Amino acid sequence: MHAETARFGRMWCLRLDPGEDLLDRLRRAAEELGVRDGAFLGGVGSLASYHVHVVSSTDLPPTNAFMRGDGPFDILAITGHVLGGRVHAHLTFSDSEKAMGGHLEPGCQVLTFAVVTLAELLDTDLASWDRVGAFADVR
Repeated sequence: MHAETARFGRMWCLRLDPGEDLLDRLRRAAEELGVRDGAFLGGVGSLASYHVHVVSSTDLPPTNAFMRGDGPFDILAITGHVLGGRVHAHLTFSDSEKAMGGHLEPGCQVLTFAVVTLAELLDTDLASWDRVGAFADVR
């Protein structure tokens, strides 16, 4: 394990409108707001469609299974980070029968709205933190 101290900088509540692509909008927000390292603290709203992937093997690097579907769906949670300017986010959502989730991919279209809280993390460099392998080897 590796740990680094960081401190919160600016914080934003982002509101996405119907028809916007969730991942694209989060990427553009991080870029437009100048967030190099940050954390998505939560998110709510609804989706008209989803596209996520989950790991499907224990190999390193693992293979991925991609899933798509059309809604409506409620967003239960959005979590993740901005790592060196790159968005790495996960999504949990549900319909009336089941809950699902995974790594956010292009194609998650907002239905009614989405609200996501983004916090800037200062005094740290997280650019390599989502690379596969031992931290000492990927840093």
